[in-house]
Amino acid sequence: MRIAIPNKGRLKDPALQLLRAIGIKTNSTDERALIIPTNWKNVELVAVRTEDIPYIVESGGADLGITGRDYVVESRADVEELLRLDFGEGLIVFAVPKAWGVRDVQELRDREIRIATKYPNIVSDYIKEKGLKAKIVRVSGATEVMPYLGAADAVVDVVNSGTTLKIHGLEPVDTILSTYAVLIANRRWRSKALADKVQLIVTLIQGVINAKNKKMLFMNVPSDKLDDVLSVLPAMLAPAITKLSSANAWEVITVVEEELLPTVLNKALEKGARDIVVIDIEKVVK
Repeated sequence: MRIAIPNKGRLKDPALQLLRAIGIKTNSTDERALIIPTNWKNVELVAVRTEDIPYIVESGGADLGITGRDYVVESRADVEELLRLDFGEGLIVFAVPKAWGVRDVQELRDREIRIATKYPNIVSDYIKEKGLKAKIVRVSGATEVMPYLGAADAVVDVVNSGTTLKIHGLEPVDTILSTYAVLIANRRWRSKALADKVQLIVTLIQGVINAKNKKMLFMNVPSDKLDDVLSVLPAMLAPAITKLSSANAWEVITVVEEELLPTVLNKALEKGARDIVVIDIEKVVK
């Protein structure tokens, strides 16, 4: 099995971290390596450009791939999106010089403009949808500087905070697409001998995503305080309770969202819980 991963860029490190979290670790320390063996038998990684991954997976050069949804849409590759991943979020926006004073894309319908972008297919569809008179200026990077250089009038690019656009005097007037990292597969994966391994990887990745920002709590609770403590504890289904063998008390186990942890701890202590242990969760497989 081959899994295509980005060889650079903002998705590279999170993709490797995700694979490590499910137990797939690289056996090579050479960062220049494009084919990377792993500790999983007959599983190797192929490090390629993020934008090329949909084509490589579609062709069968890799069975799975981690890339951005924007590149899947742009490529028009016939691949299956198995999972939305929990990193790489951004927006594909249409931005024009702030000095234009434009507040709506429809104000540009009668104006001939040049749009710099690395997403020519997405922009071509957008131009047709909005009825714009626009020429696409295809670039591979540094999109935001093109209007300043006079090479384009406006841009379509991916943004996170929008700070880079502001620095270059640009302002979004429309959002074209939401993007995020995705796990994609060759359409024929179910008919191959590796189908079980693909399903295992999907299950493990989903387990890692499910566990994000969750903590497991273990606590001891006297019998006369049990109902009071349980009344303030959240859980995925219900807290687990076990009678302690040498005391008139119970062990209570539950899972809590990390942001709720301080409140839950305070309430549990007030209701009579003690000896509370907080543990990180590696995976939650449902």
